Amino acid sequence: MPSLDRSGIDADADRVVRKLNRAGYKAYLVGGCVRDLLVARTPKDFDVATSATPNEIKATFRNSRIIGRRFRLAHVFFGSKIIETSTFRANPRDEDDHDLLIRRDNVFGTETEDARRRDFTINGLFYDVEREEVIDHVGGLADLDAKLIRTIGDPEVRFQEDPVRMLRAIKFAARLEFGFEEATWKALLRWRGEISKCAPPRLLEEIHRLMRGGACRRSFELLVETGTLAILSPYLAGLLEGSGAPASPPPLIAAPPRPTI
Repeated sequence: MPSLDRSGIDADADRVVRKLNRAGYKAYLVGGCVRDLLVARTPKDFDVATSATPNEIKATFRNSRIIGRRFRLAHVFFGSKIIETSTFRANPRDEDDHDLLIRRDNVFGTETEDARRRDFTINGLFYDVEREEVIDHVGGLADLDAKLIRTIGDPEVRFQEDPVRMLRAIKFAARLEFGFEEATWKALLRWRGEISKCAPPRLLEEIHRLMRGGACRRSFELLVETGTLAILSPYLAGLLEGSGAPASPPPLIAAPPRPTI
């Protein structure tokens, strides 16, 4: 299993976690920063998840402010640096809700619920800075070791809840040179058309991240291979339909790409 190099942890992020712990709250480093440290990459930012509510976070840090409407969280400021600090969330969708698309995300929950509502197993890892251990509620360590992108929970549901996750799956596969777990890949192909339901600003933001992530070429190859580019921009997909590019989206039984070893 991969090990985490503590020397790569941002000192201010460490300070936020420890101060929340001293105030009586659970708090961990979470998500991409933990993933990147485990694969020996430098995190671009550090996020914290905590049992404290946004108002409790604000009361703990004078150098913070609450942001967001769909997803309320706190930004803790250290000069120009921001440590994004969010409250543990639960899945906001009602069990009998036939519309799977998430439209609100301010239902607070437990540490375990927060891990399980995240998008991919490799992004669902927590790091306890005081005990110096990775907390894995979702099997993310095994998937990091196997170099696989796998949704947390049923990918058929997770991609319908938030279709932007399909672009994120492509981004992480390209950036980390990972392959796709088979069910995740098949669900991406099946539900790629749901991307058209997303708000254009969210799509544009994710496309910018995809192109700035250091693996733009591989990202576009995956957009073409999955037929996702044809959903985002039929015009651009048409321009790329040439040597080496599929003339139509792949069938739902297409095999997933494997990781680069």
